Amino acid sequence: MSKFMMSGRSLHPMAETFAKAFRHGKMDRREYIASMMCVGVTAAGAYTLGGIALPTPAKAQTPKVGGTLRIATPVRAAGLKDPRTFDWDAHVSRQSCEYLVRWERDSSFTPWLLENWEINDDATEYRLNIRKGIKWQNGDELNAEDVAFNITRWCEKKVEGNSMAARMGTLVDADTNEAIEGAIEITGSHQVTLKPSTSDISLIAGMTDYPSLIVHRSFDPEGDLMEQFNLGPGPFKIVHWEPGVRARVERREGYWRGTDAYLDAIEMIDFGTDPTAMIGAFESDEVDTNEQSQADQIEQLEAVGLMTSEIATGATIVCRFNNSVPPYDDQRVRRAAQLAVDNAIVLSLGINGRGALAENHHVGPMHVEYFQLPPVARDVEQAKALLAEAGQSDHEFELISIDDDWRRNTTDVIAAQMRDAGLNVKRTVIPGDTFWNDWTKYPASTTNWNPRPLGVQVLALAYKSGESWNESAFANPDFDAALDEALGTPDPDARRAIMERVEKILQDSGTLIQPYWRSVFRHMNDRVRNFDSHQAIEFHTESAWLDS
Repeated sequence: MSKFMMSGRSLHPMAETFAKAFRHGKMDRREYIASMMCVGVTAAGAYTLGGIALPTPAKAQTPKVGGTLRIATPVRAAGLKDPRTFDWDAHVSRQSCEYLVRWERDSSFTPWLLENWEINDDATEYRLNIRKGIKWQNGDELNAEDVAFNITRWCEKKVEGNSMAARMGTLVDADTNEAIEGAIEITGSHQVTLKPSTSDISLIAGMTDYPSLIVHRSFDPEGDLMEQFNLGPGPFKIVHWEPGVRARVERREGYWRGTDAYLDAIEMIDFGTDPTAMIGAFESDEVDTNEQSQADQIEQLEAVGLMTSEIATGATIVCRFNNSVPPYDDQRVRRAAQLAVDNAIVLSLGINGRGALAENHHVGPMHVEYFQLPPVARDVEQAKALLAEAGQSDHEFELISIDDDWRRNTTDVIAAQMRDAGLNVKRTVIPGDTFWNDWTKYPASTTNWNPRPLGVQVLALAYKSGESWNESAFANPDFDAALDEALGTPDPDARRAIMERVEKILQDSGTLIQPYWRSVFRHMNDRVRNFDSHQAIEFHTESAWLDS
């Protein structure tokens, strides 16, 4: 077993390989830190091995206690359900319930409810060491039973909408669609041992994603969900939750991390999808900050004196074609649509160029395993020829999008590009409160995707055969096999070589038009402290405070 450097035990054998790759310029800093954390090396250890000077903390202001932080953000009904089936965010519930591991802004992983974790040399055994002394609100101590209960639930692939089964895929029995017998073992009062069926580098990263919220061992998805979320050990208690309107959480005393939250309360206020309502709320001092700002809102928000927090991310949008719905079950039709679009134009007009070009395979330079394929070129003549060959020259492509600015605007640009290439395109815009009801079922639509630390993670979630978030119904045994091989390959250079094949299969399938990777922005007034934009658009509020 190799372990966190802080434990004094030996390093994972891949740690020096990652450090060498970084020192020789084969990995950038964010990729390097994320990879080291996956094999249990602390951020400080990664800095030391990589020859990076430890950052000198800026002189901090003394936080002030009190006040209510008002956030302009959607308050979605999708958050009031079994966490493993979350398909959007956990902004409200994560204030009370928490996670085993947190993904930080610098791409490192912080053990949260875990004290640390240990991984053997080939990533076929994980020991999760749980912090002692953390109490649920009913007085029970968080222990191995709670963690085993949650991971076992995550592995129940038969539960509709349970996307955690894809993240825990190597712990799932393909015949029973439940956890493999013996794969999740309680090995101490505060220790759980996981034994994936094959080498799997992504398990810790998967535990940082928002559907992996840890609930009490008595959790009942049919029970009072707000009450059960409030059993969590987090810094706030949920006192109001009205989807589409607002939510409110209030500070608890005795937070297990040793320092209570500084804020008295947090108000999350839903202004709908019309950006003018949110901008107006800033102007009239109804809110202090927002969930995120879109590219064409930035100048307006800065003009009213707000501060901008920006972070480059793996967040993106995909225009995907449902492979199970005619005529999109024909690769020629999908490829024709893909070849009709110039991704550079979509980047420029869809989000005002505030991002980077993508390559239609959902892996990018921010991922350590990224293999750069040749540039994607628009080819109108080939697009027309493929449609003619498929007998679909007159097919009407109905492109569906949600009714908000950047996703609607991006889809409009894709549609305009396709029309310019001679394709027949109809645009349908669906209100935000109904779009997500059937997001996996539309024949052709655009969907935004949050970033994940590893490229293999998002591919396993979104494109592996039969997974609950596989909205394109893409099913390719060669792709699945190559992806499984990549998931089981710790060495970044070796994994990158496999990813060339993975990316190429997906790109050539025509399943998606993925035009760009976007930066994520958040705006706030000058009173807000420690609430910077996060690459996964998360709210980390235990250290946020108001300077007023």
